[in-house]
This record gives sequence, structure tokens and C-alpha cells, in this order.
Amino acid sequence: GVPVKYLVLEDTDEVVTLVEEKNKVEQIQEDEEENEEDEDEKENSDQDIQDDQVVEAVSRDKKRELPLEQILVLTEETFHSALLETARTVVLFYASWEAVSLAVLQSYTEVASHLKETPGVLFSRVNCWDWPGVCTKENVTQFPTIKIYEKGERSVMYNGMWGTEELTNFIMLSRVSCPLKLDTIDEAEGYLKGEFPSELSSYHHTSLLGVFSTATSEAREAFEEAGNILSGHVTMGMYFEDDTLALSRKYAVSPPALLLARSGGRSVEGIALSKQSAQDMVRMIRYDLLDIFPEITVQNLPRYLQLGKPFLILFSDGDISQMESKEMLKLAKGRPQQAFVACWLNLKKTPVGHGVLKAYFTTMPSLPVLIWVNLHGGGQVFKFPSGQSITEMNVLAWLEKLKAGLEIPSSTLSEEDWKPPLPAYDFLQMMEMAVPELPLHTSHCRGDTPERRAPENPGGDTAVREEPSQETRAEKVGSPGRDLRGTAPRLAAREKQGKRHSEL
Repeated sequence: GVPVKYLVLEDTDEVVTLVEEKNKVEQIQEDEEENEEDEDEKENSDQDIQDDQVVEAVSRDKKRELPLEQILVLTEETFHSALLETARTVVLFYASWEAVSLAVLQSYTEVASHLKETPGVLFSRVNCWDWPGVCTKENVTQFPTIKIYEKGERSVMYNGMWGTEELTNFIMLSRVSCPLKLDTIDEAEGYLKGEFPSELSSYHHTSLLGVFSTATSEAREAFEEAGNILSGHVTMGMYFEDDTLALSRKYAVSPPALLLARSGGRSVEGIALSKQSAQDMVRMIRYDLLDIFPEITVQNLPRYLQLGKPFLILFSDGDISQMESKEMLKLAKGRPQQAFVACWLNLKKTPVGHGVLKAYFTTMPSLPVLIWVNLHGGGQVFKFPSGQSITEMNVLAWLEKLKAGLEIPSSTLSEEDWKPPLPAYDFLQMMEMAVPELPLHTSHCRGDTPERRAPENPGGDTAVREEPSQETRAEKVGSPGRDLRGTAPRLAAREKQGKRHSEL
């Protein structure tokens, strides 16, 4: 028989000491294993993160616990009932294994914490990895996606930047009807000044007021439809004038018209409305909301890049002078602004501008410096002569020389594609290496593969292939849902068993 091992202990203190020492040994072993795993992760994560800054940020921050108590978890059973409980339900559709989703979840929790006292707003989330049916029914085709539902009826999808400030503004603006119907001229004036409605007075926004009469029903309907599309992104008011047309006369417009109020109503611009569709009106509103001489930031740069125009950009180490601002503003207003985007960049507020200038010039130019660059055609960079003052006349004369081809570019940006620094993962090959006995693909095309016939036994009967047991199949294939989570990092490690990806 097998010999029995035993230990004689004379008192309880020896038992306690034995157990404590055993626990210490086990703890030391666990710590050593965790340290080995961390070292393996560091070794194998370099390739995984160096071509994706979002993955890198999430990986570095993965041990941080998020305060998710402000966010309601929705499932297939609770989704529709939760939408009916509050006036507005904000829903984050995400995938728990996807890096951008996890990064946005951090911003989302900050917004939920900031707006937790806001009445009538419920913050929730749906993990599309667990509940794909819900996301399919809600037409969620990419992760992450944020939608705001009003009493479970119409929804508005967010398509802006993923920063906390942008998300907060979107949620707050969506609480107000778009367009907001104004009954009196005092309400219309207060709306243009940013004082009405009161809940938006602390949020920086441009007010857009549609002025209509009883004879402009077609334009009014298009304006209302455009408001539904732009809800959460802009504030739109709608005012019906009586026969006196007091508001129209004050701002020298005739219904139907738009009044665009910037900087709290200090500047009101009148725009005539013609017969146009709702989509045309949306495009016009988005274009008119762009500043005439904007300060370029990381947040607003995409909006101006979408115009596809050359940039006339003034780089400054701090705020630009009043004279420079006045001259550039005259240039932007006087010249048909359809030709180019006149703008400026504050290097102190947007330090990424230093990297832009280094890409344009071999040595850092003295500031301020005025640059012409066409990112959408040729990539040529021209520098305004440093010996001349930046005035409207000097800049216009310089632009004419550029147009005539009389100026030599300071540099030309490379036209090579921005490709990933590493080759793409060959997942099938990596899976074959991890599980050699599981043939996932071959080098032969299906048509080139010779037909295989079942071997016959000596008695002439076709050999019966034995079906693998459930346990065998599970060992070879594993759970498909579990294996696909974090496939690349786990298979790159090969021998190391991957950890399940949790929600930070």
C-alpha cells in the first residue's frame, strides 16, 4: 500500500505556527507568479500597444477602478422599461474588450458624476458583447455609441469628440427642445443674449434663432426637421412674428430668416432663408456656426479640416495682438472666405502646435508666424515674409504672388500614407501555433484540395469515424466567446494563459 505521512503536534501553538507558515509560503508563491505574469505582460504588450495610443492608455490604467455606481447597467430584459422611467436616458453602447470603449467609459463616468444632480437624466450602459440583440435592434453599428432617448421614443446619437466637456455640453443642450418655440419678443431677445432658457446660461454656445411669419410654413417645417437632426449639438429657437415685424426690422431681415448670435448676443448676424430641404438647412447651419477667424484647437480642428480648404494660419506664442486680430478678421470677412480658412493657433493653449511647426520647418521660426498650407492638395508650406507687418493689404499681395507661382515653398509635406508601424496580426496563424492540433486554414484553395475518401476496413464496410466527446471538443476549441476576448495579447504570449478582460 501507499505509505501514510503524518505529523505529531503537541499543542495548539504548533498548529497555528504550521498554518501561518504554510500561508506565508503560498502567498510568496502567488506573488512570484503574479510578478512573472506582469513581466510576461510587459514583454508581450510592447508590440500590442506601440501602434495604438488608446490601447496603450487603457493598458497603463487597467488597474484603476471606475466609480460606476452612477451608471445603470441595462440588459435585454431591462432596456425598454428603463427608457420609460425618466425624461431622458443617456445610453452608452460599448464592448467590454475594446480599447476605445473602455477609454470612453472613463469619460462617461466623469460626466455622470458631474451631472448626477441634474433632474430628469438617467445614465446607463449596455455591454454589446453580452447583449448583442439590444445593440442590433437599436441600430448600433460601431463601438462606442452614445444615444439619448426621450421617454423611450425618439433618440439622438452623439457624433462629437469623446472628451468630458463635449459630452457634458451635448447632454445639457439635448435637454432643451430643438427648436425651442419662443412666444414673445422679450423671450426672443433673451434667447439671442444667451439668457433664455436659464439652464443653458452657464454653457458657452451660439444661439440660432429662426424668424418666421404665417406665410412661411415650408421653411418652418424644414427648420423644425433640421432642429431634430441637430438636437444636442446646437441651440435653435423659433419665433413667429406678428404683422408688426418688430424683430425683423431691428435686425434688417425679412421672414423667413436666421439670426445667428455669437458671444452672448454682442454680435447678431442675419441670414436669409430660401426654399430648401432640411438636409440643406443642416449643412448651411453647420457651416454658418463656424467662426469667421477661429482659434484652432484639438477639439475643433476636424470641423475645419472637413471643409477641404487651404489654411492661412497664424501661429502665436500666446494671445495675438489686437492689431493682428483686427487685420486678420478684416481679411477673413473681406475676402470670399470660401477660398481658404483664416485661423490662428495659440501655442501656449495648444502645445501640439510646436510639433506642427517642426514638421513644417527644419528650425523653429520666430513667432508670430503666418503660414499658408494646403493639406488637401500638394502639401506645400509657404511662410509669410518676416520683414513685413501682418496687415490685410500685405497679406493679400502675398497671396496673389502665391497664386501666380512667384513664391518658393518653405517645405513640402510628405505624401506617403500613414501606415501602422507594425504588420497586422495574422490571427489564424497565431491560433494554429497556440493549438497545433486545430487546423483552421491551409495554404490550398478549396478547389485545389484533393477529395478525401473515407478509408475502408478489411471487411469492405466504410470505416465509422468516432465522434469526439464533449470534453475533447471543449479542450480543443474552447469557448468561442471567451477565446476571442483579448485574442491578440493572449496568442502573442502563446504559453501564457490570457486573463479575462474586465471593465477596468
